[in-house]
Parts: sequence; structure tokens; C-alpha cells
Amino acid sequence: MAMRRYALFSILVLSLFASSIRSEQTETKEFVLTLDHTNFSETINKHDFIVVEFYAPWCGHCKQLAPEYEKAASELSSHVPPVVLAKIDASEETNREFATQYEVQGFPTIKIFRNGGKAVQEYNGPREADGIVSYLKKQSGPASFEIKSADVAAEVVGDKKVVVVGVFPKLSGAEFDSFLATAEKLRSDYDFAHTSDAKFLPRGESVTGPVVRLFKPFDELFVDSKDFDGEALEKFVKESSIPLITVFDKDPNNHPYVIKFFDSPNTKAMLFINFTGEGAETLKSKYREVATSNKGQGLSFLLGDAENSQGAFQYFGLEESQIPLIIIQTVDDKKYLKTNLEVDQIESWVKDFKDGKVAPHKKSQPIPTENNEPVKVVVAESLDDMVFNSGKNVLLEFYAPWCGHCQKLVPILDEVAVSYQSDPSVVIAKLDATANDFPHDTFDVKGFPTIYFRSASGNIVVYEGDRTKEDIISFIDKNKDTAGEPTKTEEKTTEEAKDEL
Repeated sequence: MAMRRYALFSILVLSLFASSIRSEQTETKEFVLTLDHTNFSETINKHDFIVVEFYAPWCGHCKQLAPEYEKAASELSSHVPPVVLAKIDASEETNREFATQYEVQGFPTIKIFRNGGKAVQEYNGPREADGIVSYLKKQSGPASFEIKSADVAAEVVGDKKVVVVGVFPKLSGAEFDSFLATAEKLRSDYDFAHTSDAKFLPRGESVTGPVVRLFKPFDELFVDSKDFDGEALEKFVKESSIPLITVFDKDPNNHPYVIKFFDSPNTKAMLFINFTGEGAETLKSKYREVATSNKGQGLSFLLGDAENSQGAFQYFGLEESQIPLIIIQTVDDKKYLKTNLEVDQIESWVKDFKDGKVAPHKKSQPIPTENNEPVKVVVAESLDDMVFNSGKNVLLEFYAPWCGHCQKLVPILDEVAVSYQSDPSVVIAKLDATANDFPHDTFDVKGFPTIYFRSASGNIVVYEGDRTKEDIISFIDKNKDTAGEPTKTEEKTTEEAKDEL
């Protein structure tokens, strides 16, 4: 669950830059295939390589992607062999089974299907036409590219991306096979190449194979490994390709590392400052010291430029007036916050966090001064009082303000709430899940809207029926505790009293 939330977060913070992308769609012919429940499986099965966008018509980022995706599809249609791009409205009721099957957590989500759908990978490339074309041309070819000259090596390795190169005296054998298998598995995230002559590589004169050298444009610039066990090789690639400190700013070259940062299973420390402000370099230097001293201890570090971190501020419920600030998010989604940070507080505060001396931070909207509408507003600070400790039967909708399906549900929930106005034991409520923290181990919210029901006695059930007034009322009546019915606690007390008599 935590990994899915981090993935959604990385999409949110990077979406800030999507608004700067502009393109013109001049083609009259549509090159993107439109799929639905009638042709999805058949289409996937007959292609060795096909790319599918899972979208929703109301999704703003999907609309921004559409002309770029169509432009890329047009260009890739003339590639040899052609690369097919398709799309499916995953919000349509009849198509939702595919969104569930392929674990689509947000829109747009792009998947690469290989070998008739036998292998499925995430698309982790750019979202503009030229970048999409370049990325998919690589993805449709071999998982690892053979380097046969120093000029080719210089072009493949470059100095702005992570590249994994295997060096093998002979391009065969168990080590070579393990390398190719890892390349195939991780190809959507990393570039792989191989060579039989290490002298083609930068600083490769003293290298003897078999060995894997990972080149990177940060920290020590390259690292080597001679462990060809599949799991060990995969771990080496993933861990070595993340900077000691991931930088989040307006440079698009840094964005892939931001995604990898949030894909990491580590606890995440994030420092947000004004990169051009007074004292910025001192803060950066001290933060690097702290990151270095905590290397290998399950704690990853990110440095964000406040000017370009509005998505992060929105996600965590922060304000620019609070910078410099540091926030730590654990794997169980607890958050710890220190605002208006001084440079000499960084090291001691991180140590206090590790020692369990820092209290968790809870993101919450203010508790409403008036809450008189039929559907009650719940925020993080009122969740216990209005849901867990209310002694009432509560239907709680988790929504996002931008969600089209949530907006369609508004009048329906209003009608449901009105129908229970004469029954004080039933409460219909809603919580903005983008602005309030909530216990994810209790409420498994993967998309919007998600509806849960908690009975007066504490039974929690997710609502998966049709979003109609009649079906929701039927669900509530089936699961609620009726007036006068003893709760589990009362039943236990009664049984204990009987035992004592």
C-alpha cells in the first residue's frame, strides 16, 4: 500500500510541470487505437509489443497528454516495425475490470504489454511526444544494446543518465544470461548495454570482466559489481541508481530520480528550501553531511526547491511561509515535521526522530465551525470524534475535489443523507482525502471515490455496490446496528456479568 501512495505522490508533485507542455495536433487521422471491453484482450493478445494508456475523460492530466500521445502514435506508426499506441477509458463501468487487473491506481497510467500480454511493465518515460517516441523505440528493441566501439560507448553512456553496462569476455555463459534477464526485467526503468571489450568504456582500461558497471551523473559517477545472482544484481542496480540526495527542482533530468526516490522502500526525509535564498548553500552542505552519516540505514534524502514544489506542499498540507522545513514520511505513512528549520537543527532533529522523540504530524483541514449540511464534513482532526468514537453508524466517502465521479456522487449522497434525517443513529459524511491524513491500514483508499461504512459497534465494510440512492440505502440498512441493539462492548459486559453471577 505504501508503495502505491508514494507512486501517486510522485505523479502529483511532477504534474506541476505538465502544464508547461504545449503542442498542436494537426493530424486528422487518429493513430491511437481506442480499446474497450469488447476488443481489449483480443488486441493485446495479437501484439508482441503494444502500449496502452488507461485514462478518464474528466482527468486534466489525461487531456494534456492526449495530443502528445497522438503525435507520438503518428510518428511511431512508421517505425520498422510499427509501434502501436492504444487507450482505454478505465473509468467506464464496463472497462473497470482491466484497471483492476493491471493495478491502475490513477490517471493517466501507461502500461507496456509484451508477448501478447504475457509480460506487463510500467511506462516510466517522458510525457511529451519526442520523449515518448525516443523511449518507446528503445523499449521495443533489445533489452541490452551491444557496444562495439568507444564512440558508441560515449553516446550510450553520456553524462546525464543512469546506464548499466555489462562487461563479458565472451557474450555467453551464466553471468551473461543473468545480466540479460535482469535487463529484460528492469528495462522500463533503466538503460542497459553490454560489451566484450571494457576499453571501449569511459575509465574502463583496468576493468576485467565479467563485471557490471553502473554509470551515473551524480555522487561517485560509477560503481561496479561482480555478483550475478539475479536478486543481488537487481538490488545493486536499484540501490546504486538513487543519488545520496535526490534533487527536486525544475530540471527535468532530475525527475526520473524523484520517481525512483518514492519507489524506494526506505523511510523518506525531505528538506524544502528556497534554492536562491540566503543561507541555501549552508543548508545544503549540512543536509549532505547528515545524509552521508545516515547512508545505508534505511533513510533516503530529498532536497526540494520550494519554488517548484507546490505539488508536494499541497500533498503534505504545507505552506511556503514554513520553509526551510524538513518532513519525514515512514513506510507506514506516518509523517514528522519541523518547520522554519535552522541549519544547526538538522542533525539533532533527525537524531531525535530516529530515537523516537518526535511526535507525528497530522495533515488536517480546520474543523468546520458549522457542519449543518445533510452530508457532514469530516477532517483528520475530527475523524475520531465523528467516526471512531461517535457511537453511530457512519457512511464515509473519501473523495478528491478534482474527481469527476465524486462530483456526480454529491447529489446522490445528499439524497441518502436526507432520507436518514429522522434516524440520528446514521451519519452520512465525507472526507477530502487529498487534504487530510487518515489511517490507511483501516481505510484502503486506492482511488476516488472510495466509500466505507463503520457500524456503531465498530464493524468496517467497504461499499462496492452501484452508486445509486437505493443501493446505498439498502447497504446501510443491511449493515447498521439498529437502535437498542447492544454493541460488541455491551454484549461482552453482559456476558461477563452472567459469568460473575
